[in-house]
Amino acid sequence: MVEDSAVIRQLIVINLELAGFEVAEATDAKTCLSAVASFQPDLITMDINMPGLNGLELAARLRSTPGRQHIPIVIVTARTHPLDRATAERLGVRAYLTKPFEPDELVGCVERMVDSGPA
Repeated sequence: MVEDSAVIRQLIVINLELAGFEVAEATDAKTCLSAVASFQPDLITMDINMPGLNGLELAARLRSTPGRQHIPIVIVTARTHPLDRATAERLGVRAYLTKPFEPDELVGCVERMVDSGPA
């Protein structure tokens, strides 16, 4: 999961771990790209607003990287502009949750995607 806010990162990690998921944390896109090069995650959650590359740019990079195109992506962001949603959809983002979000909603979304496999 990629989130620059320590509070939101902790909220996401705790809820996903309580649901039985193993969670790797990244605070920015660069760290995420390095981690994804080392292992194949089942899913990535990410914010849009981050230092350096934003979440949509990160999603585009992942979609253009061989072997990474089919990793399900869940955007968790405060950005509600329709253009952001449209861009995310065009990039193949599987879900777009807005902050504040219900932890149960995120967990359910992740469970459904992991159970259904790659898009």
